[in-house]
Amino acid sequence: MNILQLCDPEVAAVPVEATVASAIHKMLDYHVGAVGVVDSEGRVAGIFTERDVLRKLSLTKLDPETTPVRDLMTTPVEMATQETGAGEAMATMVERHFRHLPVVDSSSKLLGILSIRNLLEWRIGALTQELDSLEQYVSNDGPGG
Repeated sequence: MNILQLCDPEVAAVPVEATVASAIHKMLDYHVGAVGVVDSEGRVAGIFTERDVLRKLSLTKLDPETTPVRDLMTTPVEMATQETGAGEAMATMVERHFRHLPVVDSSSKLLGILSIRNLLEWRIGALTQELDSLEQYVSNDGPGG
């Protein structure tokens, strides 16, 4: 499965010139925990996450309405491509303690943002199918079956 298929259908992103407030509003509007921060060509310049809000903004006197998101975004950003497997993406996210992984094309243009939630839903679906198949196998394995 292409990991882009696991991403939310709409990509939450803000331009690098955006304010922290607009990035937070985008996260709230899209019900996500991170937004990609992109340059004028759509290439990933950084990522702004809930953790950035907590660690870099919450206890400061910075005004989210005037503070540029580029000042608080996480950079450099670990990224995946469409060729990255779901298992590989999950391993990277677990090992590096990431909850979000941008998916980009060969020019680093943002295509989607993979969340750990997306991966867990995919994995639970696969395990549920496997369990259903095993239960069907066991229930059909009676006398003469």
